Amino acid sequence: MVRREKSNYIIQAVAHALDVLEQFHGDGELGVTELSKRLKLHKNNVFRILATLESRGYIEQNRSTENYRLGTRCLQLGQSYIQHMGLLRQALPIMVEVVKACHESVYVTVMRKGKVVPLEMVDSDQPVRIVSHIGEALPSHCTAAGKVHLAFEPVEEIQRNFPESLERFTEHTIVDRRVLIEQLKEIASAGYAIENGEYLKDVRTIAVPIKDYTRTVVGSLAVSGPAYRIPPERIEKELIPLVLRAGRELSVRLGYNA
Repeated sequence: MVRREKSNYIIQAVAHALDVLEQFHGDGELGVTELSKRLKLHKNNVFRILATLESRGYIEQNRSTENYRLGTRCLQLGQSYIQHMGLLRQALPIMVEVVKACHESVYVTVMRKGKVVPLEMVDSDQPVRIVSHIGEALPSHCTAAGKVHLAFEPVEEIQRNFPESLERFTEHTIVDRRVLIEQLKEIASAGYAIENGEYLKDVRTIAVPIKDYTRTVVGSLAVSGPAYRIPPERIEKELIPLVLRAGRELSVRLGYNA
């Protein structure tokens, strides 16, 4: 029996659909006309491909501009791939080193259905420590790990998914969506988020994004401890540089290239 090359089995329609998806790398939104020009495909064919991808969540349309962008299903697949290839395996040795350096608890999270979920934690070696429940869905608007994820989402997504008045957990919780959006802009620019008793009283946390080879935020890495042990000067001088380095190292291990 003669083996045929796998290229002989390629389905052209599927190839065109993948061509469309790949055009969004590095571009926020694209229209039918632009995609048609780039791919040298008839507009009607491009529209049908987009409609099919949209129905499955791989593409979504911005109703105000009528242009298209990648859908959440692409992110879900990317996150599944990263976890499959070993997000936690790559993260664990880095987390251990961070704990050795600062003696505070360190954890890695992902975003699921608008909530931030801790996947793994390395406990502090101090007698008083912060303990995170693995797999517990935590609010994203008042946790450092959650805000790191939200900071890299479009403002329209925040406005659509969060009410104007947010749930309060402590006296420090941001409950005004507009104030949250302004803080998220600062977080995106700085590259880290600080939580000062916003979800749990007397707890301070510093979190940074974890990015993969597509430059997508696939998780966050956070250091957390009691507020009395983490004063502002320690955050600025020690913990922010430490967590930023750890986040960059983990991102590079996942293929991120700045």
